[in-house]
Amino acid sequence: MSEMMKAAVLYGNEDIRYVDWEKPEPKEGEVRVRVRAAGICGSDVPRVLANGAHFYPVVLGHEFAGTIDKLGEGVTGFEIGDTVSGAPLKPCMKCPDCAKGNYSLCKHYSFVGSREQGSFAEYVCLPAVNAVKYAKEVPFEQAAMFEPSTVSCHGVLLNKAAPGEYTAICGGGTIGMFAAQWAKIFGARRVAVFDVVKERLDLALRLGADAVFDSSDPDYLKKAMEYTGGAGFGTVYETAGNPITIRMAFELAANRSDVCCIGTPHTDVVFTPRMWENMNRKEFKLTGSWMSYSAPFPGKEWQLTADCFSDGRLKFDDSFIFKRFPLEKCAEAFALYKDPKQVKGKVMFILD
Repeated sequence: MSEMMKAAVLYGNEDIRYVDWEKPEPKEGEVRVRVRAAGICGSDVPRVLANGAHFYPVVLGHEFAGTIDKLGEGVTGFEIGDTVSGAPLKPCMKCPDCAKGNYSLCKHYSFVGSREQGSFAEYVCLPAVNAVKYAKEVPFEQAAMFEPSTVSCHGVLLNKAAPGEYTAICGGGTIGMFAAQWAKIFGARRVAVFDVVKERLDLALRLGADAVFDSSDPDYLKKAMEYTGGAGFGTVYETAGNPITIRMAFELAANRSDVCCIGTPHTDVVFTPRMWENMNRKEFKLTGSWMSYSAPFPGKEWQLTADCFSDGRLKFDDSFIFKRFPLEKCAEAFALYKDPKQVKGKVMFILD
């Protein structure tokens, strides 16, 4: 008889239950992680609330941290008890994109917590190469935010601000807060964060932003341009995936600037004549950023996060986390997102 564990299992739309579930066994080359903290990602929400899962039943969850509990055959470089976060992408390693090290662009990938069973459970298995060790002094809650940190890092590395440039972060959510910090780490002259929530703007300042702007202020654009001496921002990162912040990015961009869209929209984005004119007249470079991987897999984004979490360059603030839930309250946690405006930070499951 198979050994069992507890897991939050999605059986259908808005039907997530805390149940007994078969405890996974690591295959050759895999490790098993005892999950200690797991965050709800924005991409998990439509899977639960909008028929977005690839199959049912499924254990979601791909932002997690814990300790290695068991090693599969052939695994080296790890010990039982190592603290690890998990890189959830499982690229095919055979296609032309993978051969070039562009793992995020693999079309034949699998993904922990969506295409296969994930971390909203007491245990999860993944390839050893996907397990990223970090210093034991880093709290599990912080380490569960490896994945959003690496997403931000990937976008900032794709469009790294030149020394002396002003950088704008459009959206003060988790991705935006990490993007602001990475921009500073990589040498941006001044970093400004734009949001409508005072608490998020206050957090941005605590984490090292040089300026914040309340974008609900009718004069915010005028004030922001004055902040840059009228030139605009040489690098702009859109991190909310919202049509409003995408339009904002086009307005804030300086001539010959870089505009990078890290956020993922879940509603239609209308490309207006005003936006097109901004892009043409300013001749800025518009790019996208997808996931968080580079060669050698899983990439420098993950090692940089481990290093910067450990030495304190990448700051963590308790207000990153909006609410904490035990796993048995999984349905209650996801119900918060029926009114997403009330969710002002990361919702996280804490497992003892």
